[in-house]
Amino acid sequence: MEYVYAALILNETGEEINEDNVTAVLDAAGVDVEESRVKALVAALEDVDIEEAIETAAAAPAAGAAGGAADGSADEAEADDGDDEEAEAEAAEEAADDDEDDDEGSGEGLGELFG
Repeated sequence: MEYVYAALILNETGEEINEDNVTAVLDAAGVDVEESRVKALVAALEDVDIEEAIETAAAAPAAGAAGGAADGSADEAEADDGDDEEAEAEAAEEAADDDEDDDEGSGEGLGELFG
């Protein structure tokens, strides 16, 4: 998860999301950096417009919010709105982890996840 957060921090500050910058953010946070995970994340985010992905994720209900809305609990759905970015970050990290484990590789990375 911290790898995706590092990418989000870099995006928010206008810095380029590359291996050196992601590693620097993770080192500053005291994370034991795995170079392969950094490479996978940077490669997966290469063609992704993060701002657009965040807007899209904010517009779509989170998994927990969808369940709340199906139960007729609009208040629960509204409470989950703040968790959209966290849910997106978790999904992105899981996709990055899946890319590492996939020997064949789809070549799509997180681009498939974010459209």
